[in-house]
Amino acid sequence: MNKILLFANTGWYLYNYRQSLARAVAADGAAVVLVSPPDRYSRMLEQAGFAWRQVELSRRAMDPVADLRFFAACLRLYRRERPTLVHHFTAKPVVYGTWAARLARVPAVVNSVTGLGYAFVTREARGRIMRPIVIGLYRSALGSSRSWTIFQNPDDRSRLLELGIVDPSRATLIVGSGVDLQRFRTTREPAGMPVVVLPARMLWDKGVGELVEAARLVRERGVPVRVRLAGAPDPGNPASIPESQLKAWAEAGLAEWIGHQDDMPAVYAACHIVALPTYYGEGLPRSLVEAGASGRPVIATDVPGCRAVVEPGENGLLVEPRSVAPLAQALLDLCVGAERRARMGQRGRQMAEERFSDERIVGETMKLYRTMSTLGPGHSPTEGSE
Repeated sequence: MNKILLFANTGWYLYNYRQSLARAVAADGAAVVLVSPPDRYSRMLEQAGFAWRQVELSRRAMDPVADLRFFAACLRLYRRERPTLVHHFTAKPVVYGTWAARLARVPAVVNSVTGLGYAFVTREARGRIMRPIVIGLYRSALGSSRSWTIFQNPDDRSRLLELGIVDPSRATLIVGSGVDLQRFRTTREPAGMPVVVLPARMLWDKGVGELVEAARLVRERGVPVRVRLAGAPDPGNPASIPESQLKAWAEAGLAEWIGHQDDMPAVYAACHIVALPTYYGEGLPRSLVEAGASGRPVIATDVPGCRAVVEPGENGLLVEPRSVAPLAQALLDLCVGAERRARMGQRGRQMAEERFSDERIVGETMKLYRTMSTLGPGHSPTEGSE
């Protein structure tokens, strides 16, 4: 019997983004095991009936001792579980998990590049120093003849191909992780002044500060708007916003910080606009797809990942990253344009149904798994595809 391991850096990721895939694997007759560090979501995965295995992982960007322990734990896990295929999500499982899979002679490995992240986009000196190291790590992992790489947006695919990190014959494009169209449904706008939600981890490079400042400019022009920040800080990330700053914005009346929310459909139903002015290095922002499925227009930055979701003027607006004035103008345009918001929301729902549904994304991933099972190393299941 085939056994497939799905491996990410948090139980939260697997619980929120990959349950549908895990259920499809099981329905296809294979054993499925989910792997992550322990958190409250890993317990919820077990309660949902999934087999889950614990592997400790340091969230720090560079921690050689902890990373060596993580690699050794991956190797022990693969030798014990003897999977026929491992699918890694997020950077450290991709790199160290692939090395371990190679030594453990796992027959097939799939690596999902879920965004290029901090090292590729930061302007800080630390990030520029890390970048060539990260490129080298990716090249050593993604260049394996036993692995295939899934990209979530075409920009990331092009960039890693240009750097020679990935063999184009073993690279494919599957746009995101899918959205549950039954859970995320179109609802009527709430009454009252426009509410703008930013649903993301509270990181500076998610554009949180720019959104707070842009909303202040909109209010100065006499247009009321409320900003709601739905997400928690991420202390393991160098760009994490301190809780003291989030509370200071709330106390000054500049933004409401509601923290992490499990019931995201309710969050979208209670807003008029969803904004993600990120310059983080996204794969394909799930929040923008969820917003569209919920019938809400979006404002995002013209960066990889976001521009794979947003058709300017159709389901939302794209603005220049790191720039407050264009963001403020986009907010102003949608705050005063109820009919335009409604039209964009309808188009967003249509795009979610056509391009980003769970059914479509899971189906494409399962097709890759099935094809790989008939191929040996060095052959491509995606030749001639995009």
